[in-house]
Amino acid sequence: MKKPKWVVDKERSKKAAAAETVWLFGLHAVRDALENPRRERLRLIVTKNAADKLAPAIDASGMTPEIVDPRKFTAPLDPGSVHQGAALEVRPLDWGPLDEVALRGAGAGPQRLILLDRVTDPHNVGAILRSAEVFGASAVIGTRHHAAPETGALAKTASGALERQPYLRVRNLADAITELQAMGYLVLGLDGQADQSIEEALDGKRDRAVALVLGAEGPGLREKTRETCDGLVKIRYAGQFGSLNVSNAAAVALYASLPR
Repeated sequence: MKKPKWVVDKERSKKAAAAETVWLFGLHAVRDALENPRRERLRLIVTKNAADKLAPAIDASGMTPEIVDPRKFTAPLDPGSVHQGAALEVRPLDWGPLDEVALRGAGAGPQRLILLDRVTDPHNVGAILRSAEVFGASAVIGTRHHAAPETGALAKTASGALERQPYLRVRNLADAITELQAMGYLVLGLDGQADQSIEEALDGKRDRAVALVLGAEGPGLREKTRETCDGLVKIRYAGQFGSLNVSNAAAVALYASLPR
């Protein structure tokens, strides 16, 4: 019996995901990945100088590095990548399904999540992962399409946070929001034109699990996302200028939402 097209497409998609690899680069990103037991590591290319600097992490990982001439760095990286003589091929991290990640650590304090609606710049997502780690968020959640995938540039900007901070990509953001709401999350979308601030929306509710949704710079949140959120909030600002880069907005919003 011939398999339906949707079954074939799903199987192909799973195989493609399993075959996908990422090249991490830069001393910090490579060191953290070498030290992360969750990482599936495939190939390490380093210069002699980088190998010396990474020696403890390389030894701990059990990998045998390929030592190359710095003038002929053979890793398949973009020409502008500041690799510092180190590149590591890995498979993307698997943090598990949304429901498990969203409830992980429950009981240790009110959960905080960041959801990203079509934020595609890997540097922004990397910076958001750093802020999420600093402020204790349970995860950063994007979409499978029209979102920044796990890349070397993202990992370098995240400065190690990618190895420790769950980064999930879901098929449908509105469905993910609905799922979180069913788990008891209060889901707030950031909108500079909203009537209430984050602090006002959380007055008397800081013991709730909270998910903050941020949209891409320019277009902001999509209409479906706005409609699915429990409410829209803004960051309080001084003067007439109320626009922040999305990574800065994520950091400020997380800080403003922390339990007091």
